[in-house]
Amino acid sequence: MITGLTHTVLIILITIGISMVAWQQRNVMNRLIFNISAIKHGQYDRFLTHGFIHNDGMHLFFNMFTLYFFGRNVEFFFRGYLSGMGFVLFYCSAIIIAAIPSYLHNRNLNSYRSLGASGAVNAVLFSAVLFNPWGILYLYFIPIPAIIFATIYLCYSFYAIRSGRSPLIDHRAHIAGAVYGFLFPMILEPSLGTAFFYKFLNTPLF
Repeated sequence: MITGLTHTVLIILITIGISMVAWQQRNVMNRLIFNISAIKHGQYDRFLTHGFIHNDGMHLFFNMFTLYFFGRNVEFFFRGYLSGMGFVLFYCSAIIIAAIPSYLHNRNLNSYRSLGASGAVNAVLFSAVLFNPWGILYLYFIPIPAIIFATIYLCYSFYAIRSGRSPLIDHRAHIAGAVYGFLFPMILEPSLGTAFFYKFLNTPLF
């Protein structure tokens, strides 16, 4: 297990700090949030900054708890890239990539807003699924294999988009982040795809 001030922990501390400042200072929240109108006026940094603010404490807690639980092991893989900064690049790029589908879908809706690290956190989670598909996750203290959780999660997200359920939750960002997190490590190391295939076939369920 990786100990100390890892990049995962540093990202968590920065996100908590910026979120708390944004809660106290509305002008900070308004400047960092994903805002279609502002982006059209050239504030492209919002594709990244919105991932470091959250709606409330519960939103922040669940994202950062998930990131802490899975991020340290995923970070270990990326340490060999970009002079040890690979995980930071992966995480920040995941925030941006995850926001693109929502931007394209809502580009004519100037009032559209979104915030939170869910897209990037899903990227980290699905990278963990790639590395260990039959690893056990705990959903409300119920153990479930990672690959089964991932399948259910994606199916629900697609259903939620088609049905219009949970309109305040950016399911497109969740899906985009998940796909990016699964594919990006394989771009860096294609052998991971073969390894995943054999791990998937070697199911402990039968």
